[in-house]
Amino acid sequence: MALLLGIDDAGRGPLIGPMILAGVLVDKNQEAFLKKHGITDSKLLEHKRRMGMAKLIQANSLDSEIVKSTPEEIDYSITTGINLNTLEAIKAAEIINKINNEKRHNDKIKVVIDCPSINISAWKNTLLRYIKYLDNLEVECEHKADFNHTSVSAASILAKCTREEEIEKIKKQFKSTGNIGSGYPSDPATKEFLKKHGSNLKDSGIFRKTWATWKSMFPEPKQSTLGEF
Repeated sequence: MALLLGIDDAGRGPLIGPMILAGVLVDKNQEAFLKKHGITDSKLLEHKRRMGMAKLIQANSLDSEIVKSTPEEIDYSITTGINLNTLEAIKAAEIINKINNEKRHNDKIKVVIDCPSINISAWKNTLLRYIKYLDNLEVECEHKADFNHTSVSAASILAKCTREEEIEKIKKQFKSTGNIGSGYPSDPATKEFLKKHGSNLKDSGIFRKTWATWKSMFPEPKQSTLGEF
């Protein structure tokens, strides 16, 4: 009986905090159990319900892995020519490699990933380059996998809950400074926090300084040309 490994992300777009990827490995019986208990796309669930379901998932899966990409890691990747889609492929492969260890090489595992790229085929090819052992794997990448596959829904819940926990840590750390909001550039509270405190907290490690919102508010000084001397 083939096992199912679902993988999904949370926090690709925010200005503040890490991007999280999670993977959940289940067998068919566990998948049916989780589906019966209402496991679905994390975006369709309230925070309290997600947190309860995260515990249910971890207690009723064969394995799970969570990896984080800090704002500093994201910025470094982008400034060195690795775009966010490629970084996510690297992180997804990291989850696969951890779960599909030598003890699992005799198991048939179907991997389903919620694809972050418009070009599914190209992203899948990038992902495959970073997977160490493929012989026992069937890898599928698709859009809306977090809605269509229970294993991916479970991964989306773990990723979302972890992202929320990370944001809570940041909120507590900077409670005396101000309200960071959700961390998304569209959030007025996040924009106000960035405007007031971005300059003095630029080295705190919480901001993604390659994001357009940051660059527009804190543009890098232009280098002088020879003609200006």
